[in-house]
Parts: sequence; C-alpha cells; structure tokens
Amino acid sequence: MEAVTAAWERYAAGRTPRRDVNAAGATTWVNWTQYPDHGPDESLLGPVCGRRVLELGCGTGCNLAHLAMLGAQCVGIDVAPSQRAKAEARWGTVPGLTFQTAEATEFLTDRPDNFDVVLSIFGPAWFTDPATLLPLVRQALSAGGVFAFSHRPPSADPRPRQPLREARTVSRWDYSPHEWAALLESARFTHVTAGIIDPPDSEGEGTLVVRAET
Repeated sequence: MEAVTAAWERYAAGRTPRRDVNAAGATTWVNWTQYPDHGPDESLLGPVCGRRVLELGCGTGCNLAHLAMLGAQCVGIDVAPSQRAKAEARWGTVPGLTFQTAEATEFLTDRPDNFDVVLSIFGPAWFTDPATLLPLVRQALSAGGVFAFSHRPPSADPRPRQPLREARTVSRWDYSPHEWAALLESARFTHVTAGIIDPPDSEGEGTLVVRAET
C-alpha cells in the first residue's frame, strides 16, 4: 500500500492545477473526459441538490466542488495525502464539502446506504479490482443511487489484451463498455449504460463513460 500511495503522490506532483475559469466562464464544472470543455456535465448524475455524494479519487476536488456548489453534500477521498491538502486549500470554505485521505475499498467498507451518488473520474474505478470494488460501492449506495465513472477505453491494439495491466506499482483494469456492463449487472446494478465518447478531434482517443443505478 505504501508503494501505491507513493506512486500516486508522484503523479499528483506532476499535475497542472485546473484553470480558474473554463471556456464558458464558469469557475466550477465537472469534466468527465481527458479533454477540457468536452463531454457530458453533471446531468449524468441526475439531480444532485440535497443528495449525499462521494467521489473516489477526488484529486484536488475541482469536480466535487461543483456538485457542492449545486447543493450536494459531498465527501471526496484520495489515497495521496498531498491531494487532500490541495483540495482543502482551494475549496475548504465551500459548504457541504469535505475531503479525506483514504484508499477506496477501505473507506467503503461498513458504510451501507451512506451515499446517493458515487463517482470516479479516471480514479479508483479504473485502478481497483471490480470484484472487490463494485459490491462495496453498491453497499454504500442508497436505493435508487447512482454510480458513474470514466476512464480511457481499452487499447485498439489488435494484439491480445490483458485485462490487468501494470503501470509501475499501480494496476489498471481495462474493460470495454460491454465488459463493464456485464460486471455491473453481475454486481446487481441496474439501468447500466456504458459507451465511448468520441474525442473532440479525429486524432485523439475517446473516453469510456459508465453509469449504473442500484
């Protein structure tokens, strides 16, 4: 676990802070893809005002801060301690928004019905064994809750793909939309939608976005 935390700390140290304002002039927004000002907005989650929201792998808290501004009661967790410090420095005065340093599966254990929405944007949904993570997410969600996440799609390389890939000390579960749908349905999620959003130009890579309900 220490090696994984150290890896994410190295990653966090190299990240550029999010812009203060996006192309629409907004100071907070949700960005599901790896491209600025591209892809769906918070409507993917349904109404969030008054709902209990958890973000797994919240980073510096920019996506979650937007949901808190819309009236959600938000908790963000990240395994890298420096990310919590950055999130609190930027968003610590926003009502209804708190951050914790925690590993996703450890945090979710023994938290039944604690949240109405769980999201993960290029976060633990991509880097945690779904056999372990999905039952814990479902347990943590209230009836009718929403689980949504995004990450890069599997490689288009025609060579046989290994579902589990190693990037230094961090494992990644690269599944197709069809595979994710099957995994979520096996974990007793319903109304599953999974697809790949095209990039903003023909040269880029798409983004896999998944949504399911309890």
